[in-house]
Parts: sequence; C-alpha cells; structure tokens
Amino acid sequence: MDRPAPVSPCHCLALRQASRRLTQHYDQHLAPTGLRTSQYGLLRGLGRVGPISINGFADIMMMDRTTMGRALHPLTRDGLIAAGPGRDGRTRSLTLTEAGQKRIEEAQPFWEQAQRTFEERYGAVPAGDLRRAAERLALSV
Repeated sequence: MDRPAPVSPCHCLALRQASRRLTQHYDQHLAPTGLRTSQYGLLRGLGRVGPISINGFADIMMMDRTTMGRALHPLTRDGLIAAGPGRDGRTRSLTLTEAGQKRIEEAQPFWEQAQRTFEERYGAVPAGDLRRAAERLALSV
C-alpha cells in the first residue's frame, strides 16, 4: 500500500503521528482487558514505584498534575489504585491495590502480544533502538 508523503518536516508532528498509531496498536491488543495503553502503563508504573505522592508519580511519568488526576480517576473508581493520606498529611499517596495487581497480571499476555507484533513488523533491534531514542528524547527536551 502506498503511503502519502509526510505533510510536514516537523519532528514533533511526526512523533505525535507515530505515537498515535502505536497507541492504537497497543489499545487494540489490550481491549479485551478493559484497559487502555495509558492505564496499563500507569498501573505498571505505580506497581514499580508506589506508594508515592500524586505529584511524585506525575513527575516520574512525565505528566502534569491535572492530566495525572484525570488519568487516575477511572483507575481509582474501579478500585485498581487507592489514594490515601500522604506522609505529611497535606498530600495524597497512591498505592496499587490487589485488584490493580491482578489486572496487570491479566493484561500482561495481551501487552506481550502487542510487543511481539510490533517487533515482528518493525524489527526487534530497530524497536529497541527506537525505545532507547525515545527515552533519551524524553530526558533531553
């Protein structure tokens, strides 16, 4: 299938378009779990670093506080994460619940299939190179 020429030489636009396509790919694989890629990433991230303040988690996930709050709402509502008082009493602390850990475990095979399919289409080595380049980019801009 012929692909249209890029509409702009803008690096940001190209990365946003690629990000949307890759997100759609992972969302399709995760659909049977009821999680979107963004939600799965937040659950896994919290499982690695929690308990943690909302602001601390937003910093680690490179999200602003308002966006983080909106993203966490359905996960809290569904009992996958818990938000309780923080260490100093002024902040809120996030914790992955048992239900959240179970949902990660249920979704893991679907995420792994998305990874495999992407690597088959794009190439395992280029996919790893792309991820490392994206990590460098996230830290350098």
